[in-house]
Amino acid sequence: MTTNPLLARLRRTIQKHDLLGPGDKVLVAYSGGPDSTALLALLLELRRRCPVKLALAHFNHLLRRNALEDESFAIATAQKYRLPLYLKRENIRNYAKKRGLNIEEAGRERRYEFLKKTAVKIGATKIATGHTMTDQAETVLMRLLRGSGRRGLGGISPVLDGWIIRPLIETERHEVEAYLRAKGLPFQEDESNLDRRYFRNRVRLELIPYLQKNFGLRIVAQLSRLADIIRWEDEFLEKAGRPDIQKALLKKMGRLYLEAEALSTLPRALARRAVRSYLASVKGDLRRISFADVESVLRLGEGKELHFPGKLVLRREKGLISPKESPQAEARYKYSWNGQSALDIKELRVRFSGRRMANPGISSLAFDNSKKAYFDRDKLQFPLVIRSRQPGDRYQPLGAPGQSKLKEIMRSKRIPVGQRSRHPVFLSGKTIVWVLGLPVAEEFKVTSKTKEIFSVERL
Repeated sequence: MTTNPLLARLRRTIQKHDLLGPGDKVLVAYSGGPDSTALLALLLELRRRCPVKLALAHFNHLLRRNALEDESFAIATAQKYRLPLYLKRENIRNYAKKRGLNIEEAGRERRYEFLKKTAVKIGATKIATGHTMTDQAETVLMRLLRGSGRRGLGGISPVLDGWIIRPLIETERHEVEAYLRAKGLPFQEDESNLDRRYFRNRVRLELIPYLQKNFGLRIVAQLSRLADIIRWEDEFLEKAGRPDIQKALLKKMGRLYLEAEALSTLPRALARRAVRSYLASVKGDLRRISFADVESVLRLGEGKELHFPGKLVLRREKGLISPKESPQAEARYKYSWNGQSALDIKELRVRFSGRRMANPGISSLAFDNSKKAYFDRDKLQFPLVIRSRQPGDRYQPLGAPGQSKLKEIMRSKRIPVGQRSRHPVFLSGKTIVWVLGLPVAEEFKVTSKTKEIFSVERL
């Protein structure tokens, strides 16, 4: 029995990167083009020896003249192999215009959202795309020409987020085309792939052929190997530098900040990684974030702002860098609480619980002003009042020499103005006993003489 060399390559890639296993349900991103057609055919062959379930997903961007023909081809292919097919049409040109994206970015964003939602809906464990080694080489060259850093030069990962897999990432496009010819498999041609207005097409049609002609035919494989090496080293450096990077990241009240001072003490390479990690967290991804953007964050001055793609605005205030919130009216609320049942503050979407307990000794209490407070139960007057802050609010935090304006206390604690309404004020009678994120009031603190404690905890 003759072994299909391309199938053998696919199996090695799957095994090397642990892409698939028996029992996996694979949603194949199927455009009808040569790469996705070859991927489907190879997975069908693989299925004879590795029991996996297959389904197809086709996304129609409504951009090209032949888009409906591609859709019809996908339907016919699904019927031919008796596979379930999931379709979606969307006007990507309109979507891109509304959100200020280019066509390629908008198409990728909506396509992957469709794939992920469909995979979840049908219980697919993997999403397979037809990216090849040639796509990898193109990506590396594009990012090199754009001045990308180490992470960008790592190119296309064989597996992303544990479930988006690229089984053809170690196979060149000419091998895919040869396989399709040998099998006599039809596929759809995308005429936009010849449009030299697109950067990727110029790299594919002009730069790579030039490099192959003048610097050797193995340029695609060599660029792919470079991406692998850089990606592996980047993964190691990320893991090794994570403890130091975490020093510059601060989480308060469920909100993530960059500490400018801590950032300035890190070696430049780690500081850049910290910024990228932070941007990925607050933006959701790093698309359209450049090296210059990262450097701008490192240079951001006090009270200054930076604008990023996707309407993200970062502001540095009191040494903390965080997304600037859109101006809005502060949430107003007021609750009466007996301390027995849970307290739900619907306006903030937060919940608190209360508990009476014997005093175990101050050293045994886990103090955390951001979510927990302890009071001398005998000094409290129930029901407690929990409300939003008001002009003129004053209280004496634990250890303070006297009362101060709540506004000034919040300012000294570097709580951003836009977040201050999210710190509910707890009162016993008319006296403030605690503000979430700040110390309890001096008068109501737990001491060695306290017999019974009332604890409040944010759930």
